[in-house]
Amino acid sequence: MYKLLIRPLLFCFDPERVHYFTFSLIRFLHQIPGMGKLFQSLYEVKHPKLEREVFGLKFKNPVGLAAGFDKDAKLYQELSNFGFGFIEIGTLTPKPQEGNPKKRLFRLKEDAAIINRMGFNNGGVTQAVERLKKNKGVLIGGNIGKNKNTPNEEATSDYEICFEALFPYVDYFVVNVSSPNTPNLRALQDKEPLTQLLQTLQNRNETKAKSKPILLKIAPDLTDEQLLDIIDIVKSTKIAGVIATNTTLSREGLKSQNKTEMGGLSGKPLTKRSTEVIRFLSEKSNRAFPIIGVGGIHSADDAIEKLEAGASLVQLYTGFIYEGPRLIKEINQRILKNGKF
Repeated sequence: MYKLLIRPLLFCFDPERVHYFTFSLIRFLHQIPGMGKLFQSLYEVKHPKLEREVFGLKFKNPVGLAAGFDKDAKLYQELSNFGFGFIEIGTLTPKPQEGNPKKRLFRLKEDAAIINRMGFNNGGVTQAVERLKKNKGVLIGGNIGKNKNTPNEEATSDYEICFEALFPYVDYFVVNVSSPNTPNLRALQDKEPLTQLLQTLQNRNETKAKSKPILLKIAPDLTDEQLLDIIDIVKSTKIAGVIATNTTLSREGLKSQNKTEMGGLSGKPLTKRSTEVIRFLSEKSNRAFPIIGVGGIHSADDAIEKLEAGASLVQLYTGFIYEGPRLIKEINQRILKNGKF
């Protein structure tokens, strides 16, 4: 029904407007008594064999929603009813910011992809915290970044502010230094500044009564040498793991008219590269740390491929938009049928 009726209608309109309309619709539907339970019955797959323990956390299933969809933690409770095992909010910054000028979100229908140059548009970490205080059992990841106007030499402070504000309300953290849409942000992926940033957060983490997992989200555009640096950094700072991968700057093989738009590309064109990065990190590190696989998952086969490459968990974003919530159910059913994971 989604791909035959709902998606063609939604895809007739501006993608950012559709995003906010969809949020409003999901929220409205959940105000109808019993609707949340109905969504759960349609899309949720419950089975002990789907449960995972990764970096000390218990996930009811290994399929999560990637950051960027529910930036401000406005809909995590409702979205969890579509069968997700966990929801990642953000990217959040210390201060509210509008992001880049519109138009900044583009569908590439022929390529089953999206280009975005949103620029960490969010209402700030303080507002998100107020919403997270109302959480009723959803496993939450907090994706954190820096404000656009914060120079890189002061970026660590922004990450610390978000870390401290979110600490009581999220289950794990994701350090985002890999978005292509904030000027010079990706320079923080270089070995020296990245090590310093992650070690600072780990030092704060270790002062807590109980520390929480910190993960690093990396770009798919890193070279093998840079990926080897990532492995060294994860080992030296003792963070919990890696999310592979963020959006790409590559435009190789695209057919759609919007392919020249600036921004990060997500969706099917990223499927192969993100899996390559997962496999490289897993093999070269001898599976030393967990990896969350994200990028171009549009089918159950895509998810299985990433799990086989070394991912412990997977996340959806563009695939969720193109394929609809049934994709979550199909992936979990395939994992059960496969039996290896």
